[in-house]
This record gives sequence, C-alpha cells and structure tokens, in this order.
Amino acid sequence: MTKRTSDTAKGSGNALRRRRTLLAWGFALPFAVIFCVFMLIPLVSSMTMSLTDITSRDLRTPFNVNFVGFKQYLTLFSDARFLHSLQVTAIFVIVGLPITMIIALAFAVALDKGLQHVNAFFRALFYAPVVASVVAVSVVWRYILQADGLLNSLLAMIGIEGPDWLHDTHYALPALMVMTIWRNMGTLMIIFLAGLQAIPEELKEAAAIDGASEWRTFWSITLPLLKPTLLLGAVLLSVAYLQFFEESFVMTQGGPLDSTLSAAYYVYQKFGFGQYGIASAASWVLFVIIALVSALQFRILRSDD
Repeated sequence: MTKRTSDTAKGSGNALRRRRTLLAWGFALPFAVIFCVFMLIPLVSSMTMSLTDITSRDLRTPFNVNFVGFKQYLTLFSDARFLHSLQVTAIFVIVGLPITMIIALAFAVALDKGLQHVNAFFRALFYAPVVASVVAVSVVWRYILQADGLLNSLLAMIGIEGPDWLHDTHYALPALMVMTIWRNMGTLMIIFLAGLQAIPEELKEAAAIDGASEWRTFWSITLPLLKPTLLLGAVLLSVAYLQFFEESFVMTQGGPLDSTLSAAYYVYQKFGFGQYGIASAASWVLFVIIALVSALQFRILRSDD
C-alpha cells in the first residue's frame, strides 16, 4: 500500500508539472509567435540576404540570386560613403553622449535639491519632448533652424546674422546634435533623479558632520554611488544614438554633402535603391557595433559588483 501510494503521488506530481508546463507554454506562445514572425524570421532573412547579391530586380526571380559569401561586406568597407556614415555616427555618439549626460545630471541634481512641490512640474516639463513624436519634434526644429527661421530672427535682433543651419556642412550635424540632446536629456534626467533619491541621506549627513563641502560630498559619495545609474543611462543612450535616423531623415535627408549621413540612414538609402544584399550587410555591421558597445558598457557596469 505504501509503494502504491508513493507511485500515485509521484504520478499526480508529474501530471501537475505537465499541466504547469503546458500552461506556461500557452502563455508564452503568443509572444513566441510574434517574436518569430517579426524578429527571428526577418533576422535570419537579412543575414541570408547579406551573403547574396539580391536586388529589387530579383524579387520576381529569386532563383537567380547568387551566393557571394562575404563579398558584400568587403564591398561595404571599400565604400567611402559607408565609412563616412560610420564616422558621422561615431562623432554623434562621442560628442552627443557625454554632453547629454552632463546636462541631464545637472538638472537631476538641481531637482533633487529643489522644492518638492515644484519638482513634478519640472519633471513633466523636461520629459515632455521625450513623449512627443520624434518626427513632429524634427519638423518643428527644421522650421526653427531655417535661414529665415525663429533662431536667426532672434539672433538678428541682437545684430548677429545666423547661418543657414541645416544647409551648411559646418553647422548641420551640430544642429542635429543640439535638437537630439534637448529631446533625450529628459529620459536620463528621470533615471539620474531616481538614482540620486536612492542614495541614503545618512551618508551625506555624515560627510557634512565630518566637514566635507557639498562639492566634496558630491564627488566622493554621490558620484561613486551613482555610477551604476550613470552607466545604465550611457548604455541606453549610446544604443539610441548609434541608430539615429529620424532626425537626419526629416531635417536634412543626410545632407548637405552627406555631412549628416548616419549609418542607419545609409542602410535606409540602400534598401530604397533596391540593393538589398549590401543594405542587409550594412545593417548587420551596425548591429555588431551596437552589440560590442553594449557588451563593453555592461562589462564596466558589472566590474564593481
């Protein structure tokens, strides 16, 4: 009887585990289907296309497509426009990322020390550009930065003749950076503010009792404890900046003279020209760059654990 009872209990336990497994897969199935249809299959397809010479003319005759291996990648890295697009993207990230983080951190510190009853208003004010459509924001800024736009009209009031910001190779990329920094600093500000408010006040009070100034407290206590939050913001923002596209597409179309041609915009152009193979190869190069940058930053994030 004891063995029979044990076998019965074991069978009931196995049946319960099977039901739980089926129930879990039932909940996961919709996501799995969506992931396969909209993520996995396109990823595999783009990887396959990057190893062929497929163009828009081959869509009706797919069996005429030839396997070329890594020829598309070699062609890509011999293309001066693609290398230039990587350079523009690198400048955008290297310059825009630290400026955005410094401004966002400054605003976060100011809000953390400010009056509590007005903090909610300023949080909403600074975060509003983030929730606005990037296309709508880009259109507004395009009108502001025109030769006869609002910015140059304000400069003319104080006797300064402003340039044609979006049609000058010297000013087009900095103008896009200013708009992007303004739009994205709200996200980092909220993240940094949450990190600042998680720091125990007892540590700051102990530093003050020991005679440390506010500046010394910030550098020796606040900033080290905020490092994981800072690196998280850097990861999120660097991934976004490496893929910047809408700003260039709406405001400059990659010009003038490719001065705002990003890597993502290069991929878009190649797909638009029907060069699917080389466009897929370019998108995978950009994916690898993003993955490497993210992996490096996450490794730094875990280094102090």
